Amino acid sequence: MRLSRLATPSLALALLALAVPAHAETDAEKGARWWGHVQAIANDGMEGRGTGTPGYDRAADYVIGQMRALGLKPMGVDGYKQPVAFVEQVILPDQSRAALVGPQGEVALATPGDIIFSGSGGPVPELVDAPMVFAGYGLHLPEAGHDDFAGLDLKGKIVVVLSGGPATISGASKSHARSERAQWLAEQGAIGLIALVTPKQVEIPWGRRVALASAPALYYADTALRDTRTAFLGAQFDPAKSALLFAGTGQDFEAIAAAADASAPVASFPLAVRLKAQVAAKRRDLSSPNLVGVLPGSDPKLRGDYVVLSAHLDGYGVGTPIRGDAIYNGAFDNASGVASLLEIARALQEGKEKPRRSILFAFVTAEEKGLLGSRYFARRPTVPQKSIVADLNFDMALPIFPLTSVTPIGYDQSSLGQDAAAVSAAMGLPITPDPFPDRNVFIRSDQYAFIREGIPALFFKYGFKAGTAEADTEKAWRANLYHSPFDDLNQPVLPEQSAKLNDYVTAVTLRVANAPARPTWNADSFFRRFAE
Repeated sequence: MRLSRLATPSLALALLALAVPAHAETDAEKGARWWGHVQAIANDGMEGRGTGTPGYDRAADYVIGQMRALGLKPMGVDGYKQPVAFVEQVILPDQSRAALVGPQGEVALATPGDIIFSGSGGPVPELVDAPMVFAGYGLHLPEAGHDDFAGLDLKGKIVVVLSGGPATISGASKSHARSERAQWLAEQGAIGLIALVTPKQVEIPWGRRVALASAPALYYADTALRDTRTAFLGAQFDPAKSALLFAGTGQDFEAIAAAADASAPVASFPLAVRLKAQVAAKRRDLSSPNLVGVLPGSDPKLRGDYVVLSAHLDGYGVGTPIRGDAIYNGAFDNASGVASLLEIARALQEGKEKPRRSILFAFVTAEEKGLLGSRYFARRPTVPQKSIVADLNFDMALPIFPLTSVTPIGYDQSSLGQDAAAVSAAMGLPITPDPFPDRNVFIRSDQYAFIREGIPALFFKYGFKAGTAEADTEKAWRANLYHSPFDDLNQPVLPEQSAKLNDYVTAVTLRVANAPARPTWNADSFFRRFAE
């Protein structure tokens, strides 16, 4: 990344001034107001804000009220709302069956105890009886000289893949390949995909994933929007039992997992067992809205361009009880991001410097179901798509340790990285690269929906390095609170640190909105192709 546009001392002062309203509130005061929004959105009365539920609609009413009070103009198709039509699909484990069939006979699998079937993407196939192949990391990146599927017969097969990838390939490229994998495999004639995670790379304990397996999945009602047009089986497998899939091959899963943990080469080969499964599901239609408001730009020549600020409003709703609590409040994931957008809107309204381009605030639905709300908005925006110059996304920033650096995911892909670097220099918040690029963060939040449409984007996280106390704190939060009922209003939080990050993103927003030129993809960015 070129840093030729780093801030000068005078620019540093200007950037700081842009982010501070005339009455110069303290970080503690701004943090308290931010936390007040989180409390309003993530209290038990919102029932976890599940997509298409009354709790989500109540939270949407709160956000609409705040946008109206802040003077943001409606920019949906129905006032502030942009409805999205979905089909809800719930896998019925008590009516589903699965087994591995091979030379040693049939091994029954518990559903969802051993294998979890995915209800996302489209209708699940009711019956499956198919051979399987192991495709290493499952990365189709021929332009990077890597293709785990080369030489494999995929037609009519279930493809098994493992987490990780070569260290020589960027995390963003690997993440993108994983995101596009199911669609590509379906086009090659494969009928399913089983994703394995090595025991050392587990982020969410398997027991928690089993608890989430009963949560409703969604896919688009409009078949034209789906990645796969035919029934395709998606599944996860218990990391502790993954060796079952390799029985009869002469291959040691423990050794394969160790190679993956070291980013070493992993071979692809046919498996000796086949999967036999009956997958039962129930379905219903539902609708849930994205919420869109706009702060019009101050420059008549540039106000037709839009900088999008995005955050998902939805959560997991009410689910499997854990220690007696069934409400998955989603305080940090992602009431915190919604609150940050509201605070940035306030700062932009009250600041002396006004954005020349228009600022579009998109509070999207169904992120937890596969970025469905943001993908719908990015593909069918309420403004001309070519007028969107950038997306700046908030999701689960985690104010659980002091903000001493920032990680704007995607900063190495476009000129937005130079904008972030300039603000970092001005505010004394250096940029730290993503410490765990194989966790797929690049594709796991709503900025990726815009990137797929050729729109440069950033996703803001607290910066930390692997092997530090902050990394241990973040890992513990993910292992114990992430996607659980305990991501609630009772957990430790540092609101004043969120105020600092909000100021940082406000300054980045203003820099992008007021620049003479639109953001551009870096010449060497893999994602530049989507803008061509």
